[in-house]
Amino acid sequence: MGIHHFFTSLNDLERIIRCPGRFKFEEHNVAAHSWKVSQYAMFFATLEEMNGADINWKSLYEKTINHDFAEVFIGDIKTPVKHASPELKQMLSHVEEKMMEKFILDEIPERFQPVFFERMKEGKDATIEGRLLEFADKLDQFYEAFAELKRGNSDKEFVTMYKIALTKILQLPLPASVDYFRTTILHDAIHEETQIDLHTLTQEILNETA
Repeated sequence: MGIHHFFTSLNDLERIIRCPGRFKFEEHNVAAHSWKVSQYAMFFATLEEMNGADINWKSLYEKTINHDFAEVFIGDIKTPVKHASPELKQMLSHVEEKMMEKFILDEIPERFQPVFFERMKEGKDATIEGRLLEFADKLDQFYEAFAELKRGNSDKEFVTMYKIALTKILQLPLPASVDYFRTTILHDAIHEETQIDLHTLTQEILNETA
């Protein structure tokens, strides 16, 4: 069915709910997540560029917009499950890669296939664009968990999500972005009025990552 099938499959991303099976005050779908990740990455890439980094903007946008398309095939896997072991994470990545490869070969016209193989490959790599993708992806996870904890959702999974996201963000080798997040964004977030004591929880994580 070609490009038509690819375009119609994008609708499926709107129906895939993130962190399925848990009570949430706010539902988030994969399509909206990808758009937000692109926005976060655009801001922090601008910040890195202002601090002397050379950004490949075409690569950045392609990585962020496409990074979760493979969830069309396997859905959203909960964060604690994904990170249960390196072996499991590698297996899930392998399944996504093979299903994406089959989709491109079956559905994308041959002359466009090399482009799609490049755009749809794993975007989180050692390039600054790959690191910005990972930063932005974890930032959205941080905000999703933050929104639930702020409203008093005591589900431990959101505490775990918050810890994983915050810890990863602080460890990424993006000095300008991490510093801005830590001194500005995180400062504003933990001073909001929340139902759960996020100030103490955040300080514990900061102490652990210091």
